[in-house]
Amino acid sequence: MELDLLKNYPKSKRDLSNRASKKDEITISTARKFGKEFFDGDRNHGYGGFNYNPKYWKPVIPDFEKEYKLSNKSKILDVGCAKGFMMNDFMSIIPGIEVRGIDISKYAIENSMSSVKDLVQVANAMSLPFNDNSFDLTISINTVHNLDLEDCIKAIKEIERVSKKNSFITVDAYNNEEEKKRMYEWNLTAKTIMSVKDWKKLFKEIGFTGDYYWFIP
Repeated sequence: MELDLLKNYPKSKRDLSNRASKKDEITISTARKFGKEFFDGDRNHGYGGFNYNPKYWKPVIPDFEKEYKLSNKSKILDVGCAKGFMMNDFMSIIPGIEVRGIDISKYAIENSMSSVKDLVQVANAMSLPFNDNSFDLTISINTVHNLDLEDCIKAIKEIERVSKKNSFITVDAYNNEEEKKRMYEWNLTAKTIMSVKDWKKLFKEIGFTGDYYWFIP
């Protein structure tokens, strides 16, 4: 189901024209390594400094808690957890909740928050190292679209596999030509970018039963 659970995530002002003017094959290649340059290097390569700030995820967690009836007995997985900021805030707001996280980035996992250090691991979204139905909720924010279409489908199916019932993903998308233009000006890492209509069609075709929403710059 289309569901905006990130409505309370602070919106950043993005300089699309500047990003577009400085993008080239080297910049994109550097970003897609998801190393130090992507997280904590130059802004043109990614985040330009990926640091914890409670203003981002703390306003969002209560919406997840309410929607999925999360409690201290719940178990959740963050696919593409980076340094574990969202995981940290889940534990802060819902004491006792069990959280796990995976990320393809060795750098991000090595530099994860101390609160989640023992709960994260380097792994690939296409082959999640967990048994079927392991989690009450699996979350993946702006991650699976970084794979090409075939591998993106594998990752979505893996999210479906490890989830007992609920999952939520966000992906790069657009509704019209103007949004498509803005998306391609901003994007550095996504390999699968489709219209909202085509994403919905894909979810139906592959049997994804989770919730989803869009990143549109």
